[in-house]
Amino acid sequence: MTTLADESIHPFRIDIHQNELDDLHERLDRTRWPDELPGVGWAYGIPRDYLKELVRYWRHEYDWRVAEARLNQWPQFTTTIDGANIHFAHIRSPEHDATPLVMTHGWPGSIVEFTEVAGPLTDPRAHGGDPADAFHLVLPSIPGFGLSGPTRERGWEFKRVAAAFAELMDRLGYERYGVQGGDWGAAISRELGRTRPDRVIGVHLNLLPNSAATQDPRADDLDALGPAERKRTLASWQRMQEWSRDRQGYADIQSTRPQTLSYGLTDSPVGQLAWIAEKFMEWTDSHNRPEDAVDRDQMLTNVMLYWLTGTAGSSARIYYERAHADYWGTPPESSPTPTALADFPRDNFIPLRHIAERTNNIVQWTQYDRGGHFAAMEQPDLLVGDVRTFFRNLRDRRRSHHG
Repeated sequence: MTTLADESIHPFRIDIHQNELDDLHERLDRTRWPDELPGVGWAYGIPRDYLKELVRYWRHEYDWRVAEARLNQWPQFTTTIDGANIHFAHIRSPEHDATPLVMTHGWPGSIVEFTEVAGPLTDPRAHGGDPADAFHLVLPSIPGFGLSGPTRERGWEFKRVAAAFAELMDRLGYERYGVQGGDWGAAISRELGRTRPDRVIGVHLNLLPNSAATQDPRADDLDALGPAERKRTLASWQRMQEWSRDRQGYADIQSTRPQTLSYGLTDSPVGQLAWIAEKFMEWTDSHNRPEDAVDRDQMLTNVMLYWLTGTAGSSARIYYERAHADYWGTPPESSPTPTALADFPRDNFIPLRHIAERTNNIVQWTQYDRGGHFAAMEQPDLLVGDVRTFFRNLRDRRRSHHG
């Protein structure tokens, strides 16, 4: 039986003991480096010379205390939902009539992704924007990830996470709210909109699940499309083939043997860094260095949340739980909630509107000429503008409907 105490919300502050940082530095100093084939670049994984330089910076120049202090500027809390500890930042806007918005990260991300967008979204007046576009932000850490980890039982796939976040918003007293996310945050946000259309006013995504070409488009399928969508469909199928051939290995491992993987990543900070930094290069609008697209310190702070909490394994389990859920392999269920997609060209997949509209109520679809998977880190201004436009249009529609 649920008791009042079970639903209590506790203030939280990040406070990592110095011993943890000393241990990290000692491990970095004792790194045992593997061999490497000459001249292969990123083809076999993250290059040793690049990683050595990144580790040198992490060890001698990166300052966790600066990052910790910055994160602690956000009011943070924990609460227990469905047996899991859930950590979240709750940043209320100075505008009392701001729209509540849940923003959810993915893997290998964290709430660190939202460092640059939180200010403009919560306080547009202070950032040259319209105060009518303000949001009260709720930034939860997914159960099993970072400060919400590790999980203690099986079954924490994205639908269960969505139900937990719906309960979180109930506890915070928000009856109507928007949701936003990419990666796993996109799946969780879409599920919230699908299952809580009476509560969720709109779903804003920078990745739209189940919207890419997953099989070779047949001629009759292409004939039904306009020239631009036909070209995009062929490109989407080509990128999906490249993904299956060269980039899906991490997901296959995390979907099948997350525990075995976790030993290496939890024992070796360089292993954890390599596992994540590779994705920041491959999935962003970068060339040979993730720093082409994201701030180096911000990326390392994100890695630190995995390392310091020892959640390499429990964060990977969300892949396993989805792959072993009873719904795995079934078509996506339709969502009635108004949905927007901000499409950044260097994301993992090329979404197709004619597929997305089969199961989503698409009301805004914007294609950008730059940016990738970690949109809030790579192109914060574009993402903020897209989110503002979507929810502003929803407000205008509601006013005209009720007027």
